[in-house]
Amino acid sequence: GLVKAQAEEEGLDSIFREAGFEWREAGCSMCLGMNPDQLVPGERCASTSNRNFEGRQGRLGRTHLVSPEMAVAAAITGKLTDVRTL
Repeated sequence: GLVKAQAEEEGLDSIFREAGFEWREAGCSMCLGMNPDQLVPGERCASTSNRNFEGRQGRLGRTHLVSPEMAVAAAITGKLTDVRTL
């Protein structure tokens, strides 16, 4: 997508890759808990999807619906973070 291409143009993808993130195309596998893309029990996810219900992204995982800004803050800090503190 366009956002991914722009981030790559700016070299932002390398920051995330070096931190151990997977850099992929946008898709629905994790947001629907399809394939092996699921939270393990006790794992938490900062998700920018528009819906959530128990078990959606993996049995006994916890999904937190967040804004794009909050998702970036969580990606940078490695935990759920209030963007107003950055």
